[in-house]
Amino acid sequence: MNISLSGDKVRLRAVEPEDADLIHAWENDTAIWLVSSTLSPFSKAEIVEYIRSANRDIYTARQLRLMIETNENQSKTIGAIDLYDFDPYHLRAGVGILISGDENRRKGYATDALKVIINYCFNFLHLKQLYCSIPEGHDASIRLFESLGFMPCGRKHQWLRCTDRWIDELMFQLINSKF
Repeated sequence: MNISLSGDKVRLRAVEPEDADLIHAWENDTAIWLVSSTLSPFSKAEIVEYIRSANRDIYTARQLRLMIETNENQSKTIGAIDLYDFDPYHLRAGVGILISGDENRRKGYATDALKVIINYCFNFLHLKQLYCSIPEGHDASIRLFESLGFMPCGRKHQWLRCTDRWIDELMFQLINSKF
């Protein structure tokens, strides 16, 4: 079976050593630590080691990060999409996405990347479901996942600690209709 990792606007590719600076900047951006559950900065050495081990397959690592590149003539890397908590027995995985920079948002890149990863998960990995967790108030993320069929399935009350308050985490899932 031939599965494409390209959509209309983006293509997904493996992490390369040249991505170290970009990933280091993303992982150390405190503005996204809430959604990534990061509590402390990553060193450049940690990122390089992560990239070195990123070639393990999803069945071994139980996770997969793919870089998101635009399909334009001057393609550029604009984000990453992650599969995490991969469970080959129950045929499910969590999915998270990052589009970096305001100049890259609201252009359909996230929608296209999410369509590509759904196709990969359901038609190549043959997963039963994908799920995601979104902090309450992240309306753009909620709209993105709901636009592709993810349904609300739960709420963890006062689950995430912000600087001055606690917020709920919303759960969404997409069931593969082939099962």
